[in-house]
Amino acid sequence: MSDKILIVDDEAEIADLIEVYLSNENFTIFKFYSAKEALECIHTTVFDLAILDIMLPEIDGFTLCKKIRSKYTYPIIMLTAKDQEIDKITGLTLGADDYITKPFRPLELVARVKSQLRRYKKYNPAHAGEEEQDVLIHSGLVMKLDTHECLLDERQLILTPTEFSILRILLENRGRVISAEELFHKIWKDEYYSKSNNTITVHIRHLREKMNDTLSKPKYIKTIWGVGYKIEE
Repeated sequence: MSDKILIVDDEAEIADLIEVYLSNENFTIFKFYSAKEALECIHTTVFDLAILDIMLPEIDGFTLCKKIRSKYTYPIIMLTAKDQEIDKITGLTLGADDYITKPFRPLELVARVKSQLRRYKKYNPAHAGEEEQDVLIHSGLVMKLDTHECLLDERQLILTPTEFSILRILLENRGRVISAEELFHKIWKDEYYSKSNNTITVHIRHLREKMNDTLSKPKYIKTIWGVGYKIEE
């Protein structure tokens, strides 16, 4: 069964272009030109990934992202016509996993979609297959890798695939400092990172909020200024 991709963009030319390229990769496409139309389908269809434009009529992409993330954990890629950090930060803070600025190269978008789906399938219980159970435990934190579950002091944490991946990498490398660039490449496995890219920073902040961790006195994720992040042994 092919993966189901949701596309929401009020620019018909853009939405149609994305549909063509992803259809050629054998994805099943659900395309809408407004969030209002898409919401009805979201409530009745389980998707594998969503691509959302930020500037949508009536209901914007940020609101749609928030509505999706309140119920589902599948990856969300935000499209923005503005090369502004505030749009990227807002999208990531609301639970988006990635963003891409218009105009974009269709093949780059396809590559990012595939990268997000690889991680989602790896950690989503519905795609877990018959892998052996693997659990990471640290100071009240329990990560069940085969079922993509994360518990903190027996309280379930609802993490996006990106957040789960970051936390897993830090736990698997306890005691070692991991740079933002290294985290980025381990997760996305491509080369569009730059020093001004604050994607990892935003996801780390979101993780801390969910874990009730603080920057000043962290119990789990410690920032090593100018170097990266680590979880102590």
